[in-house]
This record gives sequence, C-alpha cells and structure tokens, in this order.
Amino acid sequence: MSVIVIQQMQTKSPSRSLPSALALSRIVVRVLIVLNLVMGTLILALLIASLIARDQVFAALGVDVANARLIYGGRLIMVVGIGSAPLAHLLLTRLLAIVDTVRFGDPFVADNAARLQTTAWALLGLELSHLAVGAIAASVSSATQPLDIGWNFSITRWLAVLLLFVFARVFEYGTRMRDDLEGTV
Repeated sequence: MSVIVIQQMQTKSPSRSLPSALALSRIVVRVLIVLNLVMGTLILALLIASLIARDQVFAALGVDVANARLIYGGRLIMVVGIGSAPLAHLLLTRLLAIVDTVRFGDPFVADNAARLQTTAWALLGLELSHLAVGAIAASVSSATQPLDIGWNFSITRWLAVLLLFVFARVFEYGTRMRDDLEGTV
C-alpha cells in the first residue's frame, strides 16, 4: 500500500507544477521576445531622431548639446543597443524552442544542444556589448558632464555564459548516450 501512495505522490507532484511552470515560462519568454523587438525599434527610432533633431533629442536626454563627444558617445551606445536586439532575439527564440521540447516531453535532443550552444554565444555577445557600453560611457564622460548609465561589472553574468557552454556539452553528450542506448536495445 505504501508503494502505491509513493507512486501516486511521485506522479502527481511533478505533473501539477510542471505544466503551470512551463506555461508561465513560455508566456514570459514570448513577452520578452516582443519587448525586445519593441525596445530595439525604439532605440533605432531614437538614433534616427538624434540624427534629424540632434539638439532637441539630446537636450531632452539632459545632455549639453555643445558637448559633441558626449553626443557621439550616446549615438554609439544606441548603435550597440540596436546590435544587441538581434542577439537577445536569438537567445530568447532558442530558449522558447527548448521550453517547447520540454513541454512536448523530449528535451534531450540534439537540437537542444545546438540551441544551448547558440544561446551561450548570444549571451557572450550581449555581455561583450555590455562591456562596450561601459567603455564608451567611461571614455566620453567628464567631470562636468558625466554619462551615468548605471553600468556595472557582474561576474554572475559571465558565469552564466560559461554554464551555458557547459550545459550545451552536457546535452550533446547526454543525447549521444541516449541514442547509443536506444541503438543497443
């Protein structure tokens, strides 16, 4: 009798939390995909506006319009932001595809190993972009007109990049092992 109770607990517990967690994950990732596209578009619009109405845009941003160095730095940061949007899109769409394979019950497939690898490269690109923004802000800032964008270095994000590369290899290895096992049975 206790074996039956334990089996029922094991089957009920994951099935109740997993679909709701997967459904929520899927919704969150889809919302993030849309928000990323919106943000990329808005940054592009800001860059275009800064080329058309330079003084008005940068005055609205609180930048001294006589400070050409700060204006060029701001535009360069906008370009980096626009370039980051496709990287974030790549990361998010691959994550959504991985969530879907979990939802359909077969996450250990070769495609997910490749998706994790792509996600790792995209996150590495985003982190390099983040460093570039920090370097640009530091190089164009002055004591009289600082460009404070709230930039900081985080070892946690770099560890996430490393972990994604490792998980990609783990998935690749696990998929090969499963394929080998299925071939011997």
